[in-house]
Amino acid sequence: MGVIRTIKRAVIKRLKLIYKHYRYKIYFPKLYRQCCKDNPVQENKILFLEMRFDKLSNSMEYMYHVMEQSGKYELATAHLHFNFSRGREFTENVKHMIRELATSRCVILDEASIVLSCLPLRKETMAINLWHGCGAFKKFGRSTAELKFGASAATLDKYPNYGNLDVVTVSSPEVIWAYEEAMNLPKGIVQATGISRTDLFYDEEFVNSRREKLYEVMPEARGKKVILYAPTFRGHVASATSPDEIDFYRFAKELGDEYVLVCKHHPFVKFPPEIPEELSSFARNLTQELTIEDLLCSADICISDYSSLIFEYSLFEKPMIFYAYDYEDYCDWRGFYYDYFELTPGPVVKTQDELLDTIHHIDERFDRQRVIDFKNKFMGSCDGHATERIISLIK
Repeated sequence: MGVIRTIKRAVIKRLKLIYKHYRYKIYFPKLYRQCCKDNPVQENKILFLEMRFDKLSNSMEYMYHVMEQSGKYELATAHLHFNFSRGREFTENVKHMIRELATSRCVILDEASIVLSCLPLRKETMAINLWHGCGAFKKFGRSTAELKFGASAATLDKYPNYGNLDVVTVSSPEVIWAYEEAMNLPKGIVQATGISRTDLFYDEEFVNSRREKLYEVMPEARGKKVILYAPTFRGHVASATSPDEIDFYRFAKELGDEYVLVCKHHPFVKFPPEIPEELSSFARNLTQELTIEDLLCSADICISDYSSLIFEYSLFEKPMIFYAYDYEDYCDWRGFYYDYFELTPGPVVKTQDELLDTIHHIDERFDRQRVIDFKNKFMGSCDGHATERIISLIK
């Protein structure tokens, strides 16, 4: 029976590879050519390609809003639900995207895309990747080849995720090299335009309104300092989990008089750790109720681990704590572009005791100049005008 199961697995794996080859090397490219035939590009048509979610991610939402408000563009969207839909549903999503793409002057996305990369994109169509993170923290793309998180180099060569790109926007000249490595791109494509969504953080009215929005959702936060706990996900995208390393009862007992704790989990995580209902006046999971922009603007302290949101949060020049209880495992799993302990602009802790002690003594341990230096190095092109610079590149 064991031999039969092994043979079955091998056959299924082989059939999946054949199907993948057919879809990405034959069927989708052929369909794209057919859709392009006798259908000219519409000069003002912009397609926003959302790879995974039901609505545009925060990385593209602000750009879409600015373009919509200008009245100069015909905007279209396509949602592939990559890794979250299968078979016929996914194929239908791609077919819709291809039909829209065939007549688009520009396609904008913020993710890896094997689908866009496999198409013989017409020369009149420009592709801009806004990317969904700032700075360069944990490795991705070609940088993870042969690591536990990544695919093999041979697979990435055969099915690239960053083909057809004309522009990739990043937050600073400092990190261009990392994106060129990860995306396997020649020089000139990755540009330090700044990141579109960070323009919101230079809108004083927007920033001030976010705290009020938090109070509407969690009235208990009024009059308290706000701790944002925003870890990145663990594992692979399709089965992502979130850390469960906070004793909410203990944190409520030690911090509840002065603070509230709000959690924001990565959007890939389907089942985040539960917070006891009786602690709702102190701790809440606000992943669904508020955006990461809302919470970054509202937080007095940010606790993270390996998430790139620390780059955005540095714009506020406020304290950060890095709860890296599984640093060794995560480093083996995915790795970093810079030495973790040199990069992080705040205390790194590995236990709840250390985390609580750091919060209790945050005023004396917060090195604002260290955060400012970090911001200048990794966010130097984010000045509130990134969106207009990116739009000006569309020719």
